[in-house]
Amino acid sequence: MKIKKVSGLLCYSVIALLLSSATHAAESLRIGIEAAYPPFASKTSTGEIVGFDYDIGNALCAKMQVKCLWVEQEFDGLIPALRVRKVDAIISSLTISEERKKSVDFTHRYYQAAGRLVMREGADLGTHFSGLAGKRLGVQRAGTHDRFATEVLAPVGAQVVRYTSLNEAYLDLIAGRLAAVQGDDVALQMGFLDTSNGKGYAFAGEPLRDPKYFGEGMGIAVRKGDKALADRFNEALATLRENGKYKEIQDQYFDFDIYGD
Repeated sequence: MKIKKVSGLLCYSVIALLLSSATHAAESLRIGIEAAYPPFASKTSTGEIVGFDYDIGNALCAKMQVKCLWVEQEFDGLIPALRVRKVDAIISSLTISEERKKSVDFTHRYYQAAGRLVMREGADLGTHFSGLAGKRLGVQRAGTHDRFATEVLAPVGAQVVRYTSLNEAYLDLIAGRLAAVQGDDVALQMGFLDTSNGKGYAFAGEPLRDPKYFGEGMGIAVRKGDKALADRFNEALATLRENGKYKEIQDQYFDFDIYGD
């Protein structure tokens, strides 16, 4: 009888442990992020991730009553990681574009940005980007700007050079190995132009807003068909916008409304 009683207790203990593990798993979300894109995501000297994307993601998880488990990936590995279930969502300044919608689903936008080119102050971009003919242009690999540069700027003669992160492109720009870098306006401004390295450089030409390439703003990516998770994110985002938490986070990084009209 004693053996049976102990076996029963063990059985109940195993079941309780399994239920506890399942509950823990259900209360966690693995979020993919590239931590090399200030001010949206970067790492401190102690290795901690900081930035707008990171703070917004944590606030959304808190509202949804789940734990954010942040998974670092290089930018061009984020969508593949989502598709093979290494992560459950991506919060990493992904532009909502028709091209990406073929691979993933998106939430509503959580901020907006335009594309820009950075060159030496006084550089002439020319008509229809003709000033880039024969010049090297840096972009982040597999991003929106890669596609725009490949389909629009390469045909006018720009030599497109792809990088894992914009930080690498900035170094080559400073060293004279690039004539221009293309990226989102806020990231270029705060991640380069506002720094000591950005002295002597400026935006060239007008903001790039073609919806074919620059879409509907930045959204959170989830796997195709995961409407339930997208809806949860959308509801949490709407609440953060209503209760002032979004603005509180935004104001730590920007002196303007990054959500947009």
